[in-house]
Amino acid sequence: MDARSTGPTSAELATWWQSFNDPILSALVERALAQNLDLQQAGARVAQARAALSGANASLLPSGSVSANAGRAYQSLETPTGQIASAFGSNRAVSTYDIGVGGSWEIDVFGGKDAARDAVRADWQASAASATAVRLAIAAQTADTYVAIRALQARLALAREQVATQSKLTDLIALQYRRGIAAELQLRQSEGALAQLKASVPALQNDLDRSMNALDVLLGREPGAARGELALAAPIPTPPAISSAGGPTALLRRRPDVIAAERTLAASNARIGAAMAEYYPKFSLSGLLGSATVSLGGLLGSNSLQAGGFLGLRWRLFDFGRVDAEIRAAKGRNAEALAAYRQTVLRASQDVEDAFSTLIQQEVRAAALRDGEASLARARQTSEAAYKGGVVSLIEVLDADRRLLDARDGLIQARAAATRGAIASFRALGGGWQAPKPDGGLDVANR
Repeated sequence: MDARSTGPTSAELATWWQSFNDPILSALVERALAQNLDLQQAGARVAQARAALSGANASLLPSGSVSANAGRAYQSLETPTGQIASAFGSNRAVSTYDIGVGGSWEIDVFGGKDAARDAVRADWQASAASATAVRLAIAAQTADTYVAIRALQARLALAREQVATQSKLTDLIALQYRRGIAAELQLRQSEGALAQLKASVPALQNDLDRSMNALDVLLGREPGAARGELALAAPIPTPPAISSAGGPTALLRRRPDVIAAERTLAASNARIGAAMAEYYPKFSLSGLLGSATVSLGGLLGSNSLQAGGFLGLRWRLFDFGRVDAEIRAAKGRNAEALAAYRQTVLRASQDVEDAFSTLIQQEVRAAALRDGEASLARARQTSEAAYKGGVVSLIEVLDADRRLLDARDGLIQARAAATRGAIASFRALGGGWQAPKPDGGLDVANR
C-alpha cells in the first residue's frame, strides 16, 4: 500500500485514532487526553501565560488607587513640640484624618510598552501551541503503547507455543539419542534452542508489564490498573491509509511545535522593539484629589480639600551603554529563536519522511512475511501428510511447526511496526487537533 495514496479529511486527522477502528484504542486515547497529568501541567502553563498577557494589557491603561487614614498622636513634654504646646495651653493629643483618590498613567509615546505587550502575547500563543504539542504527543504515546501491548500479548502466546513445540522436539531427540539413533550434538542443540525459547518468555512478560504500567501513567492512574482491563488479548489494529495531508505548507500551519517556535521567534522580535524604546524618554501623568483634617466632622468640608497634579519624565540619558547591551542581547535571542524555528521546520519535515518510510517499509516487510508464513504453513501440512504416510518422522513435523511459529513471530512484529509507523505518521503530520483558521487567529489555548 502507498501510504500517501489517500488522505484523511481534517476532521479525521483531528481524531485520527478513530480511523484504526478499535473501540478500546479510541477509549484509551480519549481518557488519556482527559486525565493525563503532563497535559494538565501544560494547561496550567497556558493559564499562567494568559495571566501575564492580562497584566501586560493592564500596564497600558491608567492606574488608580483610593487611600484613607486615621491617626492620633500624643506629644511628649520632653520634645520641643510638646513643650511649645504645653506652654500655649494647646492640646497635646492630635487626631488626623485624610482620604484621597490618586491616579497615574505612563504614556507609551514611543511604543515600548506596546512592544512588550506584543511579546507577552506571542509567549502566550507559544505556550498554547506547546500545550497542543503535548496533547498530540500524549495521544500518540497512548496509541503506540496500546499497540505494543497487543503485539507483546500475541508474541507471548506464540512464545509459549514455541516452547511447547520445542519441548516435544527435544523429548523425541532425547529418546532417539538414548536408543542410539540421534547424535549427542543434535540433542544438545535442541536443548539449547529450548532454553533460549524459555528465556524469551519472562523477557516478553517483563516488557508487557512495563508497557501496561506506562499506559496507566499516561492515563493518570496507579500502575497495575490496565492489567485487568486489557487481560484478554486482541488483534493488533490495522493501519489506515494516510496521505501527506496538504503538503509542506499545510504541515507548517498544523504542526504545533512549528507554531510554538514561530511564536517564540515573534516574541523575541517584539522584545527588540521594547529594548530600543529605552533610548527615548518616558512621560507619566499623575494626580491626587483628597481631603485632610484634624477633625472628623470637617473631613468633607471645602477647607480640607487638597489636590495635586504632576507630569513626570524619566530618561536613561546617561545609561545608553547599558541600553546598547540590552538591545544586543535581545537581537542575540532573536537570532537564536530564528535558528530554533528553522531547525524545528527541518525536523518536522524529517519526522514526516521518517514516519512514512517506516510505515511503507514495514508494510512491505509484513507482506513478504505473510507470503513466507503461507509457504511454511503449506510445508507444515505437507510434512504432516508425509508423516501420516510414514515417509518422514515426527521430528520433521515438529521442525516445520517451529519454523512456522518463528515466521509468525516475525509477522506479528512487522504488523505492530507498521501500525506504530502509522501512529508516528499522524503525529508527524500534526494530527490530533484542529488547526487554527487563517482568519481566526492563533487561539489554541482551549484546544
